[in-house]
Amino acid sequence: MRSASSTAGPPRPLRPGALAFVLGVFLCSWASATAAGDVYIVCNVGITLQAADVHDVFVGNKGFAGAIKLSPADNSAAQSAFLEKVLKIGAVKYAGIWTRKSFRDGVNPPPVTASDAEAFAYVKQTPGGCSYVTTAPLAGVSVIAKF
Repeated sequence: MRSASSTAGPPRPLRPGALAFVLGVFLCSWASATAAGDVYIVCNVGITLQAADVHDVFVGNKGFAGAIKLSPADNSAAQSAFLEKVLKIGAVKYAGIWTRKSFRDGVNPPPVTASDAEAFAYVKQTPGGCSYVTTAPLAGVSVIAKF
């Protein structure tokens, strides 16, 4: 009895046109995934910030907006887009900033939410709460900036 593998010949290589098509589809989907959507910086309705303050808030250099203590929160679902578009740093550098701040200043890194919905809930219920999302902002939050 012959096995199926013995009757089949060696695998045929992809034709150059087919390979280019597959590569093109992959690159287009990758590019759209990395550039997809906007990043919105949202804060509790009582917070007034300028877009230029966002960097300082999320790296722990700005702790107050007027008399209100700021409480930023990271959003793990949108963090890569936020770091790339807003802070313009990588995840390793961002983690390093907070590690140094923790040891040097005794400041804890922002809490992490798992989704845009959790980020919105955190911002709404936390006086001084700020976060970032990739979905259109809901009512009940202040949109500080759109990147």
